[in-house]
Amino acid sequence: MKHRTITRPNELARFCEDLAREPSIAIDTEFVAEHTYRPVLCLVQVATREQLVLIDTMALPEVTAFWRVVAEGDHETIIHAARSELEFCFEAVGTLPAKLFDVQIAAGLIGGEYPAGYNALIGRLLGEKPGKHETRTDWRRRPLTQRQVAYALDDVRFLHPLRDTIRAALERLNRVAWLEEEMLAVREEFLAAESRERWRRVSGIAGLKPRQLAVVRALWQWRSAEADRRNKPARYVLRDDLIIEMARRASTDPAQILSVRGMDRGDLRRRVGELAAAVSQALELPEEELPQPARRERTQDYSVLGQFLYAALGSLCREAQLAPALVGTQNDIRDLIAHDTADPKRSLRVPRLARGWRAEFVGRLFDDLLAGQVAVRVADARSDSPLQFERGV
Repeated sequence: MKHRTITRPNELARFCEDLAREPSIAIDTEFVAEHTYRPVLCLVQVATREQLVLIDTMALPEVTAFWRVVAEGDHETIIHAARSELEFCFEAVGTLPAKLFDVQIAAGLIGGEYPAGYNALIGRLLGEKPGKHETRTDWRRRPLTQRQVAYALDDVRFLHPLRDTIRAALERLNRVAWLEEEMLAVREEFLAAESRERWRRVSGIAGLKPRQLAVVRALWQWRSAEADRRNKPARYVLRDDLIIEMARRASTDPAQILSVRGMDRGDLRRRVGELAAAVSQALELPEEELPQPARRERTQDYSVLGQFLYAALGSLCREAQLAPALVGTQNDIRDLIAHDTADPKRSLRVPRLARGWRAEFVGRLFDDLLAGQVAVRVADARSDSPLQFERGV
């Protein structure tokens, strides 16, 4: 299939008009994120059933019209590991595609590993071997080489065939509704993460007191503004561990701030007055305005029981052609045990394995197992799925 490259605004406008009528759109992006505050979007690859298109974002003033088409309408948006594309879309137009088909997640629902790389899925499901070159290329440079173009096009040319193959398998296994549930969860989790207080992502805040958390928040806000101004990654401006140490010390004395190991850089010395002001602002907040530590439900470790049920989960998943890592983690198992064995008067959130298709597949079985209504025995020690669950024991 031939391709074309869009480098002019009028070409992009015409393409978006045509794209809005497509029933499905496969997309991928190439970007560089190592040196700037926000990732630099360098190239957008688009595949429909009939054409392959490269949108050269380095040659265009902006591509908002494209992301608006992606986010609007009734088409299906096909992506592999959608996080980056969702971030670009949300930043551009403030919303997300309504109908997603993430081939990485969908493939986990029909067996195999999760998360699986794009090339691995192509090889396993389509029997093709796309090139692996240009994985470390600088996509900001122009002109693009033929190898770069071929690599970029390969990233979308197989998405429709992958979608069709996986969709057919989902229909055979009666799991289309499971994928729809997962895609809704992807959207909800993304939007929830966007609405949460981002400063709480600073590594090491667990155990800090409210006043110290206020210092973390103030320093995070300073760092974000400074990183944006300088167009540098936030970690280059001020590392998380330095924020945590300044929060623990809670000192507004510039000498004390600069005495923290790692604060002896020239750029930080020049801005130490601003850092001291940020700490001071946090220390002066009234008590009622202080951020509170995130609440965590404390549960027992359940190490032996958790390991046993996790092994049982793996056996069930292999037999049912499901990727165990997609169904649940060891923490999910512990959450289910804690929920099922908790004091009835204590309110715990419904665990992941007790919701939706996971409850249908394994959650209710494990509920009965924990209640003593189901037993497990080794049916065939040589089998890949050696465990057998028996009721009425």
